Amino acid sequence: MKKIISLILVIVITEILSQCISPVDNTNKKTDWLIDNSRYVANIDVSEGGKDIVINNGLVKRTFRLKPNVACTSYENLVNNQQLLRAVKPEAELVINGKKYNVGGLYGQKEHAYLLPEWIDNFTSDENDFQYVSYSESEIEPYINWKQTFWAGKNSQPSGKRLTFLYHSKNHKGIEVAIHYELYDGLPLIVKWLSIKNGSKKSVEIGKVVNEKLALVEEESAVVGSSEEMKKQHGIYLETNYAFNNAMRYDISDQTTHWKTDSVYTSQVNYSFQTPCLLEVYPEKVTAVTLSPGESFKSVRTHELLMDSYDRERRGLAIRKMYRIVVPWTNQNPIFMHLVSRNDEEVKNAISQCAATGYEALILSFGSHCNMEDTTETNIEKWKELARIAHENGIKIGGYSLFSSRRISDEDDVIDPVTGKPNAAAFFGHAPCLGSKWGLAYVEKLKYFMKETDFTIFENDGPYPGDVCASATHPGHSGLGDSQWKQMEMQKALYRWCNENGIYVNAPDWYFMDGTHKIALGYREVNFSLPRDQQKILNRQNIFDGTWEKTPSMSWGFVPLTRYQGGGEEVVLEPLSEHLNDYEQLMVQYYGAGIQACYRGPRLFDTEETKQLVIRVIDWYKKHREVLNSDIIHLRRADGRDWDGFLHVNPTGEEKGLLMLFNPLNILINKEIKIPVYYTGLSEKVKIGEKDGKTKIYPINRDYTVLLPVTIPAKGYNWFILK
Repeated sequence: MKKIISLILVIVITEILSQCISPVDNTNKKTDWLIDNSRYVANIDVSEGGKDIVINNGLVKRTFRLKPNVACTSYENLVNNQQLLRAVKPEAELVINGKKYNVGGLYGQKEHAYLLPEWIDNFTSDENDFQYVSYSESEIEPYINWKQTFWAGKNSQPSGKRLTFLYHSKNHKGIEVAIHYELYDGLPLIVKWLSIKNGSKKSVEIGKVVNEKLALVEEESAVVGSSEEMKKQHGIYLETNYAFNNAMRYDISDQTTHWKTDSVYTSQVNYSFQTPCLLEVYPEKVTAVTLSPGESFKSVRTHELLMDSYDRERRGLAIRKMYRIVVPWTNQNPIFMHLVSRNDEEVKNAISQCAATGYEALILSFGSHCNMEDTTETNIEKWKELARIAHENGIKIGGYSLFSSRRISDEDDVIDPVTGKPNAAAFFGHAPCLGSKWGLAYVEKLKYFMKETDFTIFENDGPYPGDVCASATHPGHSGLGDSQWKQMEMQKALYRWCNENGIYVNAPDWYFMDGTHKIALGYREVNFSLPRDQQKILNRQNIFDGTWEKTPSMSWGFVPLTRYQGGGEEVVLEPLSEHLNDYEQLMVQYYGAGIQACYRGPRLFDTEETKQLVIRVIDWYKKHREVLNSDIIHLRRADGRDWDGFLHVNPTGEEKGLLMLFNPLNILINKEIKIPVYYTGLSEKVKIGEKDGKTKIYPINRDYTVLLPVTIPAKGYNWFILK
């Protein structure tokens, strides 16, 4: 009897554990949107009697009461059946000519810990708020009409529905406010922004604009403690197109998301009412934007992605899926070289080497003899001819330009609001103001250069990092209150222009939502002065750490072929033919992750043997390009003590996965490794082949893992295809 009971307990415990290991507790794998999102289509429905309007795509559902004024009354994550909303708030808040106004919103809720539908009929509106006039619905329009220049896999413009509410105010005749919601097909995502049109005969000053305000259910309850000590809402990920400060990841560069306390929520557990449960979205340093008659203002675009898990990998996959769909231009991922050139002949030689090895693009790196700010006829004609030669060889070409961390003049630099002087007031110390005469001319020179020379890559180093400028004479902004906003608008307009003209953009700041394609993976530059063996492990750590929130195509790595910032012979790869093993390993690490590195130097090969090595790696990458550019499942971070690696997953592809494994040891590794295959879309069995060899069928365990025997050569790598 005891044995039977023990056996039953084992079975029960095993079942419980298998449920805990499963990536999603409340999602059937057959309907998991991260594996197949094709069935989730956006809809807009009006309730019987026209009382409510609902946007719903099967993943997220948001409900609005229309009368006596518009208010969001429900915000549901349909994947895990979570209600995010606990109380009604205004749809937006505006400061116009120094006075605050609510847009939409209802009043009368007494209990703010939760909201019952039957209460809503008794809520009232305030006549001083902006009042709802009408709504309209339409298909989502492309935010950027981007022109594809490079390989981007299977991509298309996103689809879905747009819902727009129109508001007027008795206090501001002629001022029209529109609040826009976009619900995307296949994503638990809503994008919200507002626009203001000045149809009056007078200029108005737009101050603080809160384009989203939500009373969200708190993440945790703490009797004692401040809001800084408590967790924010993890059920929603927020991202706007207003990020800067040299950011390598969005969550540390967000300038617009503000978690606040809610004083009217008097039934909260926290004794001092310090629970951070009130979300407001606004750019803090934008305080005075003049809107002339006939002009319009558009707020930041707030991307609200609902999360169904605390699992780091799943959360990252959700964010990456959002990028792949909402900013499809980032799926482009050209194979490029970073050339350090001293003369035109070196450019021609690099073009020839790129064409011979399968590279697709050439970027004139920093320190090269290309000056994109020189718009003289002589310079334009020279680079136009070099671009022609590149294009004849099937190679795209582009250049580098430094904006920040440089001093222009007292007249054109950022002015310190405290001292009134250009005394290192910028984020990078000294920097020009983009709204200065020099800054405005800088943008026009770059656009002219790229258009006239037919350059199709632009690498902008140190772009505008959120500096405020107190100058009252710069033509691009009025003063301190609009300096950040106007500079951001000009910077992003340049990147949108590039994207719409087929120009690929590398920029070390988070402008993905407005047209850039790549950002640095995240690395310390002085580490490239360390011995090659150390660089290899550190690079793999950078790859592992830099792909949680970004797709492979959104990052660039770095491989200096010549001495970069110091070090001896143990640092550099030149002569390349003398370091073939290290050269191959560094290329495979990056290409095996789907990440393009800046191979910075004067050449890609120096001997026929080196040339064949480069061709072999590039051919391998192109053969498996689709799966290598798919999402990464993080297996084991490099630590130099044992194997490390990651798994690419692509449930819609012929190759469902590609496993990359590395061995930092001086001895061969031969062991059995547990591989998680849930996100490949496979559930019962999987065919796995070592490299391009024969495949073997392996059963998939109940926790969606496969036990795979592997051999990894000493100081080497191995890879496997999953089908």
